[in-house]
Amino acid sequence: MEFQRAFQRIKKDRWALVCFFYILLLLGISIFAYQLAPDKTRYANQMHLSIHSQPPGFETKMLLVPQKNGSRKQYFFSGNLNPDEEIPIEEIRWLENGLEFKRVGNATDYFETLRLDQFPEGTTQSSIEKNYIKIKKFYLGTDKYGRDLLSRLLIGSRISISIGFVAVIISLIIGILLGALAGYFGGWIDATIMWLINVSWSIPTLLMVIAINLALGKGFWQVFVAVGLTMWVEVARLVRGQVKVTKEQDFIQAAKVLGFSSIRILVKHVLPLLIAPLIVISAANFASAILMESGLSFLGIGAQPPMPSWGGMVKDHFRYLLLGKPYLALLPGLAIMSLVLAFMLLGNSLRDALDVRH
Repeated sequence: MEFQRAFQRIKKDRWALVCFFYILLLLGISIFAYQLAPDKTRYANQMHLSIHSQPPGFETKMLLVPQKNGSRKQYFFSGNLNPDEEIPIEEIRWLENGLEFKRVGNATDYFETLRLDQFPEGTTQSSIEKNYIKIKKFYLGTDKYGRDLLSRLLIGSRISISIGFVAVIISLIIGILLGALAGYFGGWIDATIMWLINVSWSIPTLLMVIAINLALGKGFWQVFVAVGLTMWVEVARLVRGQVKVTKEQDFIQAAKVLGFSSIRILVKHVLPLLIAPLIVISAANFASAILMESGLSFLGIGAQPPMPSWGGMVKDHFRYLLLGKPYLALLPGLAIMSLVLAFMLLGNSLRDALDVRH
């Protein structure tokens, strides 16, 4: 009944609904990122250096050159391997056994030769014009390496969404376990866990994340673990305080008199009462995890290239704020800000709806 009343209150909060559906939208985008992205290569890493830093809406003619080394593999959730090479061309001239083309850009003001045997057997001039030359549009422009910025943003959403989920799950597992043990049993167990909490609390969060990340090494899953291991303290303190209050209630004392085990009392009678405050703190931790990952990527110790992440994209292009192309850094920055804001507003609404007391 309490959750039904809370749901009714949330339905009346327009901003909470907007944030909830925005988060769902980004979740769907992150799952189907490679189906939505114009560049379906692994990590959207198709580079065109001759058309780097182009504005939104930029169009150019592309010549597709099939790859002969290795089969072309397509994966629904991880992009394409061995894709056709894309060459942005400005002019093309036909030869008897091939063609000559000039790349887009003043730095390549000469013609390159391409033989017909580099295409599948039986390919003719007309089939090349039909199947291997196309107009490609970059809706948000290109980054400094000539990669499609929209594709990088879409696939980069996976990092922020997944880091939030994994970090929150790790923090909940550790925080609930230690907090419940400290609050229920007390004594030396409580003193030991509180000492561990105070030590962890005294170390700056970003410094601890950097230390754990460097100890585990740079990489994708290392960021998940590092962020998760620094966010359990708040969960443990909340659970410990709630358990210490709840265990003195009459129904808990009655359960002890009836001979119920401590594990059964904790799992079936105490922890279910903590669902509401844990939902609220998880929303806040989700937002914190996104910001932390973005900071790590900006420092160069988060997700490693060529894997796209919003923080890494800001790092690559923040100098363009002064070079007349601020959108290269502002777009991923706005993506980070909007997602964090959505979780914070939704968390505040959940706190009011569930009437959680801090």
